[in-house]
Amino acid sequence: GGSCGYGREYRRRLRGSWGVVDVDDVCNAARYCVKRGLADETRLAIDGGSAGGFTTLCALVFHEVFTAGCSMYGVADLATLAGETHKFESRYLDGLVGKYPQDREVFEERAPIRFLERMSCPVLFLHGDEDKMVPLNQAQLMHAALLAKGLPCALKVYEGEQHGFR
Repeated sequence: GGSCGYGREYRRRLRGSWGVVDVDDVCNAARYCVKRGLADETRLAIDGGSAGGFTTLCALVFHEVFTAGCSMYGVADLATLAGETHKFESRYLDGLVGKYPQDREVFEERAPIRFLERMSCPVLFLHGDEDKMVPLNQAQLMHAALLAKGLPCALKVYEGEQHGFR
């Protein structure tokens, strides 16, 4: 399941399952490539922007498939995002995860930042300093926590950039 490009049914698979279905898909695709000899399992990297950044972080935290990742303006903490995103996106998570705060437990179960003890590979964070959809603190919190853990990581903040890059 994913956000677009493969039809309505593909997109609908995410309803209530964001951070599960999409993550399983990318992990299974990577495993398939390894099994077919198309990729080296010791050098698998994942990257994604926005929702794909969330998928990236979930894959790195909840699965042991990838050896490095890059999250571009991705979500690390769903509960924080629910309270801090701009008004236009404020109900975005309702259909993908649940209603906050009623479904707080689901938000916490899927938040990569709450399971950093499971992460064991290098991560690059790329984010715009004027992002109103996914505030910069999502990347800053992950970066600081991974540095404290001693994992190789970097945060590149792009001045004047919003959600996505020109």
